[in-house]
Amino acid sequence: MVSENDLEAALEFLRARAAGSVEGIFGPASMTWRIDREAVIFLGAGRALLLQLAHPWIAAAVAEHSRTFADPIGRFHRTFDVMFTMVFGSLDSALAAARYLHRRHATIVGRLPEAIGPFESGSIYCANEVAALRWVHATLVESALIVHDLILPPLTVEERERYWAESRLFGALFGLTSTNLPADWASFAAYSTSMMQSDTLSVSATARELAGQIFAGARPWLRPPQWYQALTAHLLPDRLRVGFGFTSHERDRKAAERAFARIRRIYPKIPTRLRYVGPYQEAQARLQGKPQLDWATRCLNRAWVGRPQLDDRWNR
Repeated sequence: MVSENDLEAALEFLRARAAGSVEGIFGPASMTWRIDREAVIFLGAGRALLLQLAHPWIAAAVAEHSRTFADPIGRFHRTFDVMFTMVFGSLDSALAAARYLHRRHATIVGRLPEAIGPFESGSIYCANEVAALRWVHATLVESALIVHDLILPPLTVEERERYWAESRLFGALFGLTSTNLPADWASFAAYSTSMMQSDTLSVSATARELAGQIFAGARPWLRPPQWYQALTAHLLPDRLRVGFGFTSHERDRKAAERAFARIRRIYPKIPTRLRYVGPYQEAQARLQGKPQLDWATRCLNRAWVGRPQLDDRWNR
């Protein structure tokens, strides 16, 4: 378990290694900013979420403790508010967001309603458990990089290692220590492959129901387009794709390939003012000493985090 004291120790470790009080944990020269500023990374969100749900603890926690389907837009905004603050916020804001997330996770405790994979019925789950946090962290890191390298020029070997080194710092915001995470990219890839092949990832009836609700949409106008479902299924390992009930028809594969081809052709031509997420643009304004955000950045922030300015909530 990651206790409050464990988290504070991890945050002190981060504070000593952060880019700066204004720059935040990573700063403008980081691979993390370079990758996470791209709006196209959202294409990997479906993959990351389904891989998380494939872990029975996480599926049970979402089913019993989340308001995702009662308030899907609010859930989207709250999630990205915390994640973007950790990545693009000032140092104090990033640490405040990490403490908030830990407190929220501390309330997510329960028992599995059914036996599945290696887990017995009635076994206890907790969102602040190290193995669960490590898997959530892995899905976020890997999915972002997969989509980045599919749409934009792939990272070099050296850049990939830098990205993983920074991702270990990102893990500290969850309270994960260097001993909780693989030492290098090769070790991380081996861990991810091992998890994909293990029965720890076992798609429960709860996980299938949640996935069905996600792709059905809480409201008709919130339903993800068919091409996004095809693309998400295409990015999953075969056994998990089958576990979630996705078809593997040739037309679905071709739909995913066509979607990637179109996005790969169009996305690099989009002006960076629209390509880069609002929180990244807010961070750039902060570095330039601009106290007031322009209209475009405020609008982008409203779309991504539901508020015109990222740092204002965490600096109160």
